[in-house]
Amino acid sequence: MQTRRVAAAFVLLGTTAIASTAVAESLTRIVTVPLEAEITGMYEQGTDLFFNIQHPKNDLGNKFNRASVGVIANANWAGGEQAVPTDDAGKSVVLSSLGEYQVLLQEGDAGKVGVIKSKGGKELLVSNDPDFNGFLPTGPNQGFLFTNWENRPGGMSRALLTRAENGTWSADLAKTKMLDFSAVRGTWVNCFGTMSPWNTPLTSEELYFDNTAEWNNPEYKYIEDTKLLTDYLGGEYPNPYDYGYIVEITDPAGKAMPVKHFSMGRFSHENSVVMPDNKTAYMSDDGTGVVFYKFVADTAGDLSSGTLYAAKITQLGDAGAQSADTALQISWVELAHGSNDEIAAWIRDYDGISMEAHKAGETSYISDEDVATWAAGDAADNRVAFLETRRAAVAKGATGEFRKMEGVNINYAGAADGSVPYMYMAMSEVAKTMSDGEGDIDLAENKCGVVYEMKLDAKYNVGKMVPVVAGHGYNKENKPNACPVESISNPDNIVVRADGSVVIGEDTGNHENNAMWVWKR
Repeated sequence: MQTRRVAAAFVLLGTTAIASTAVAESLTRIVTVPLEAEITGMYEQGTDLFFNIQHPKNDLGNKFNRASVGVIANANWAGGEQAVPTDDAGKSVVLSSLGEYQVLLQEGDAGKVGVIKSKGGKELLVSNDPDFNGFLPTGPNQGFLFTNWENRPGGMSRALLTRAENGTWSADLAKTKMLDFSAVRGTWVNCFGTMSPWNTPLTSEELYFDNTAEWNNPEYKYIEDTKLLTDYLGGEYPNPYDYGYIVEITDPAGKAMPVKHFSMGRFSHENSVVMPDNKTAYMSDDGTGVVFYKFVADTAGDLSSGTLYAAKITQLGDAGAQSADTALQISWVELAHGSNDEIAAWIRDYDGISMEAHKAGETSYISDEDVATWAAGDAADNRVAFLETRRAAVAKGATGEFRKMEGVNINYAGAADGSVPYMYMAMSEVAKTMSDGEGDIDLAENKCGVVYEMKLDAKYNVGKMVPVVAGHGYNKENKPNACPVESISNPDNIVVRADGSVVIGEDTGNHENNAMWVWKR
């Protein structure tokens, strides 16, 4: 078995700040995907691994021309290393040491897979951006696969899958459908996700609007996306505060009804993961200058009300320290307690605002002054905490400096019984607000990215982010592999396995062929 041993300079072998970190790490490449494709939707079901080929190059000349949802059955985790492809044929397909990749669904299949339609049934787009997969068993060898489609407006498909005795999966296209999000006014960029402990899909709205004031600005660079959402709504200009939440699919095997959890905050949700107490959830925020969040529900198994927290970071190392060697200490700043119902009423206060209402230098929505008033304790209510969560967190002293925070995940059974007492987070790159010479986080730039480990205590709290895998050797002159092929590059999806190993999927333009890796301590 060929296993890459990563140099101590790039994967932690212990420093004064993080001396407790394990010293026997390994990183092995196990998958490469076609040109221009990224790896999304990694989900382990029994002995099988689902994952997607998102936005591949469209002239590959083979079946991978289209975005694909697929699976490797009976994955051989002892299969060793998958080599980097060197010829055109290898660069145009899925290669894996785990086994053969089976394509189950592709964009546009049956005229409905990845097809986003308006409330009135008008076709708006066909997505080539499948993301999260979550599997809901409905019988011994059958179940529903839920797949996010990461667009504006967004979508989610539900496909009925059957597994044969030999491990071959098949999708029943007649019983595959796109979920109806019209009851929640549609969704925006359905990104990564998880299955809740009670077996409901949790899809994430990745709302990248850093400044809500731009939502109705006719000159804003993303205004065409907002216009398309207007088309989805049948001509009604959208209220920005309807978007940017964790959306739970209730009754997933039946009517599959979406519920937006306003109580969990509004920001650029990459992912949420619920702990084994069925109350505590951690949430990552994608973008530049973003925040790490925790939510504690009032009632186990019910995310509709609870208390929202944001992380305050203390860097355990000198300014400009290497990201591979520097842990980040976490303390939690309480923002507010809220419920879906009370927040929903606040959201309706911003209905009916159109582009005609926009005035340069002003905002039609919650202002900086409103945020400051709330942070000072002088606001009439807590709407700022839930509708402008990132701004609220920073105003309360939390750290809004992370750059490209991606998947956060646990192994549920291992976290519950203590055999895998860790949570992991992918940081696609350490740059910009994480390496700008100021603030709580000031690390050396690492454009190849880092994966952090967080120890869970008995109550599922975390107090430190410790880097366990770090990319290295970035050189923009070395394209198409500006991050060396022996280095991870821009980690994104994360799966934590029962044996404690961590599966890492890439979303990168710094590797010619994106790769999937497995890390073992």
